[in-house]
Amino acid sequence: MDQIKQPTRYQEYADPQALPRYTGIASFFRTPYSQDLGTTDIGLIGVPFDGGVTNRSGARHGPRAVREQSTLLRRINAATGIAPFAIARVRDLGDCWLEQPYELQVALGEIAGFYRSVVAGGVVPVSVGGDHSVSLPILRALAAGGPVGMVHIDAHCDTGDDYMGSRFHHGAPFRRAVEEGLLDPKRVIQIGIRGTTNDPELWGFSQSAGMRVLGMDEFHDMGWRYAVAEARRVAGTGPTYLTFDIDSLDPAQAPGTGTPEAGGITAIEALRLLRGLRGLDFIGGDLVEVAPAFDVGGITAFNGASILFEILCLVTEAWQARPHPPRGG
Repeated sequence: MDQIKQPTRYQEYADPQALPRYTGIASFFRTPYSQDLGTTDIGLIGVPFDGGVTNRSGARHGPRAVREQSTLLRRINAATGIAPFAIARVRDLGDCWLEQPYELQVALGEIAGFYRSVVAGGVVPVSVGGDHSVSLPILRALAAGGPVGMVHIDAHCDTGDDYMGSRFHHGAPFRRAVEEGLLDPKRVIQIGIRGTTNDPELWGFSQSAGMRVLGMDEFHDMGWRYAVAEARRVAGTGPTYLTFDIDSLDPAQAPGTGTPEAGGITAIEALRLLRGLRGLDFIGGDLVEVAPAFDVGGITAFNGASILFEILCLVTEAWQARPHPPRGG
């Protein structure tokens, strides 16, 4: 499409991602907005749903806040040299909006249907929630052919069970995913787990199912390099999903979330941890639980956008390493 304003002095400004970062309508990393799956390799998707939250709601506004803060980021990862937008056709596919957001299981079904269309179109999804319940329907689409591994970075294991009459909420998606045959628990690692609880066996399912639970005390004592080595060992060489709950970060660096826990991972530890996962066969990823109403100065959304960029880089490299047929556009 022709632009009303064309560059006359600096021709590099023909690329919207090269324009001053305070200009334009916010999309994830200033990528083109498109609904055309045929011209997309990796789709950035917002899932503005927080119907699975058990206490402080607001994560439905997370995708919009992360989009805005993501415009501050540039095109090349200076630490790794990865240039995802030069490797693949990365597009902002917009939001997976819901017609029935107040019917929890119906809403999760809508999300799964959306992602089945994305996957059927040959597009690798990188998503922003929303609360962590959205990971379950995404996995229903991505793992339809068999269970996958998962690197899960979070303050909570999210393998609880019934809560106030519902088995589907942001504290239970990965228990449901194991039960539905979507996750191979022996290829799942959960990093950064900590905090208080009312139930001493709250995360017992993770351990009894065979997941590797790497708690925050162990992470702090052994360091991010140790966590990388454990993640690589557990995930192995098979298809793997990457999910990052922003509450894994210390509340000083991510106050804008519904369930903060003291003593978390720092932003630099999170970035180093993610960069250490290069080479794993990531089939998709998500960032969840950014709740802007609790944020301070946009720091949570900005750190979330920075983490999202690292996830995008990992998924892009994994996509590049896999054979895929040529596509138009």
